[in-house]
Amino acid sequence: MKPTQKRLLWIAVIAIVVIVIAAIVKNRSSKAVEVYTAKASVRTIVETVIANGKIQPETEVVISSEVSGKILELPFKEGDKVEEGDLLVKINPDLAQAALDRAIATLNNAKANEANADARLIQAKAQFRNSKINYERNKRLYENDAISRAEYDNILANYESAEGEVLAAEQALKAAAYSVESAAATVKESRDSYSRTTIYAPMSGTVSSLSAEVGEQVVGAMQMTGTEIMRVANLEVMEVLVDVNESDIVRVNFGDTALIEVDAYVNRKFEGIVTEIANSAKSAGVAADQVTNFEVKVRILEASYSDLIAKSRSGLAPFRPGMNATVEIQTEKKENVLSVPIESIASRTDTSSQRKRSTVEQILGDSGDDRDERFTVAFVVQGGEAQVRVVTTGIQDDRYIEVIDGLEVDDEVIAGPYDLVSQKLIPGEEVKVTTRSELYGQKKR
Repeated sequence: MKPTQKRLLWIAVIAIVVIVIAAIVKNRSSKAVEVYTAKASVRTIVETVIANGKIQPETEVVISSEVSGKILELPFKEGDKVEEGDLLVKINPDLAQAALDRAIATLNNAKANEANADARLIQAKAQFRNSKINYERNKRLYENDAISRAEYDNILANYESAEGEVLAAEQALKAAAYSVESAAATVKESRDSYSRTTIYAPMSGTVSSLSAEVGEQVVGAMQMTGTEIMRVANLEVMEVLVDVNESDIVRVNFGDTALIEVDAYVNRKFEGIVTEIANSAKSAGVAADQVTNFEVKVRILEASYSDLIAKSRSGLAPFRPGMNATVEIQTEKKENVLSVPIESIASRTDTSSQRKRSTVEQILGDSGDDRDERFTVAFVVQGGEAQVRVVTTGIQDDRYIEVIDGLEVDDEVIAGPYDLVSQKLIPGEEVKVTTRSELYGQKKR
């Protein structure tokens, strides 16, 4: 074979080897799973509970009448300020005045009866004393055989009858005294009812709601739920009443700070503090759809909206009862803790890199046997492969989760795609690191 032919043969062999190696490398690289990563970093994590609710005054009193009648006076309108002791409502007092007059007349009659009973007692006692003297005198005469047995028996009967009259008069006087007490109590009750035809402000505040007008008939609250006339509220201190789900309520404590977003004030957050947590749940829905929530009250701190008060003509809080608000209750805060994106943490039953996945497992995900112990894991990129790490996690916010053990600072953890991390990724599997935008951009194309 000529030298030229040998040279061409070697060139061809080398070209074929290069092509084969390139094909193998390309084939191997095509099997690598594309992922995007994030660094395990030190951050401050604030764990929150988010709930929706409505703004209301922290102190609000419902004003309703305890007596029935027609409204004669309503000096204040909705939005007016009132001071404690101001006249709010006057109800027609005619019926209450008539009842009071009747009660006074009944009392006077009872007092007259008591005086009459007292006079009868005095009279009965006088008759008793006379009968006693006569009885004692005739008793001695009878013992000396000066009078007959029949005369003595008659005198004895008169004496005992007089004694019984005294006892009866004493009981009649007691009954008359009780009647006087009863009539006096009725007078007090009637006078009370009469006084309640005028309603005064129990506190200083603002008329936040007015539900009646002059001339309307209201039903008293003596025997049933009375007609609501108005509400007086302290609009200087406002709160948000929110419903917190039973799964989150265990993390909420008195004094927790909160950030409040009010729909009326866009792109602004106000500060608040948890002041009340309901002990009993309130349920919504029926049967399987029933949702159990607990009411939580969050006071809005004045320091966070003081600039809005300065701009307000009324000088009150810039919120109105019934406004919608979203509350982020900060249940726990940790500074300078190691953390990773939430989506980089998964739960697996097998952390072995030698495990083979069946077709069923690939479809259903890495769930395994429900009886197997589950591990909280993260995948770290090492040497182009996904290496599994069993981790211990702590609190989390809406983006990051605390890692207590299992990772180190600057570890490159696989953050997505989510379905790959949570189910499909196999420990030891070859991966190709890319960016989130490139990965999803390629998928779109």
